[in-house]
Amino acid sequence: MCDTPPMTSQTITADAAGTWKLGDHSVHRIGLGAMRLTGSAAFHLGVPSDRTRSIAVLRKAVELGVNHIDTAAFYFSALRSANELINSALAPYPDDLLIATKVGPHREYDGEWGTAARPEQLRGHVEENLRQLGRDHLDLVYLRRMRQDSVAEHFGALAELREAGLIRHLGLSDVHPRHLAEAQAIAPVVSVQNRLGLGLRTPAADELLRRCGEQGIAFVPFYAIAGERGELGAAESGDEVIAAVARAHGVTPVQIRTAWTLHRGPHVLAIPGTGNPDHLVANVATGAIRLTDAELARLDALHAAAA
Repeated sequence: MCDTPPMTSQTITADAAGTWKLGDHSVHRIGLGAMRLTGSAAFHLGVPSDRTRSIAVLRKAVELGVNHIDTAAFYFSALRSANELINSALAPYPDDLLIATKVGPHREYDGEWGTAARPEQLRGHVEENLRQLGRDHLDLVYLRRMRQDSVAEHFGALAELREAGLIRHLGLSDVHPRHLAEAQAIAPVVSVQNRLGLGLRTPAADELLRRCGEQGIAFVPFYAIAGERGELGAAESGDEVIAAVARAHGVTPVQIRTAWTLHRGPHVLAIPGTGNPDHLVANVATGAIRLTDAELARLDALHAAAA
C-alpha cells in the first residue's frame, strides 16, 4: 500500500515520503498539522499568528504536494481559527486534498476548556467543522477520547453521522488497543492518532502501531517532534545521537525526529505543524531522508532507553 519514489535533485515535495491509502484517499505520508497556524503557542496562548503568513503556509503546503491536513474546530487563538484559515486559503479545495478533523474536546469562545462532549453533542461539533471549513461532508473525523473508559457511545454517534453522509471516514485519537477493537465492532476505523515520538513512548503506542500495521490502518503520531514539550512546539536539539545523525545528513535534529517517525512503518503518516514557511519546506523535505540501518539502530536504542 506504500509507494516510496526515489529522491530527485529538484525541490523536494511531499511525494518523496511515499503514499498511503487513507480511506478512499491516497495521501502523501508527510502532511500538515494546523494547530500552530493560529499562533506562536498552543491554542489561545502566546502571540496570535500573522494571518497573511498562515495563509501563505497553507498554499505553499499544497504547492509542495501536501494533501493531508489535520485540524479541529477547537484549534483557535484570540484572533485566528485554523479551520477558517484553511477555508480562506484553499477553498475551492483540490480534489486530492484530505482534511481530517477531530471532535470530543470542547472549548468555549473565550478559549477555556469545557467538559468533554456527550455523544448527543457530537453532531453539533461535526456541523461546526462543516460550517467553518465550508464543506458538505468531512473526509475524516477522529473521536478524541477524553479519558472515558468506553468509546462505544461516542463512536456510535459518529457512525450514525457517517451513515447520514456528513462524514466519509472515522478515526480514533488518544486511545488504547481495546478501544480500537471496541470501535471496529461498530464501524470501520481508517486511522489512529496517538502520541509517539523519538524518546517519547506511551504504554499503548507500540501495540497500536503494530496492530494498525497488521490491519492496514494509518497510524498518525501527534507531538512527534515536540517530545515532552507537547503543544508548546518542537523539542530542542536533544541527544547527541540525534545531532550526530542530523550532521551526517546535513539536516536538523527536528528533521531526524520526523524521519525516524516515518521509518516506524509504511502506514505511519507525519503531520508536523508550523506557521513558518521555512519550517514547512524543511518538514516536507524530511520525507526524502533515508536513514541507514545503523542509524536506525542507534536511534531505536535511544528511544528504548527513554521508556
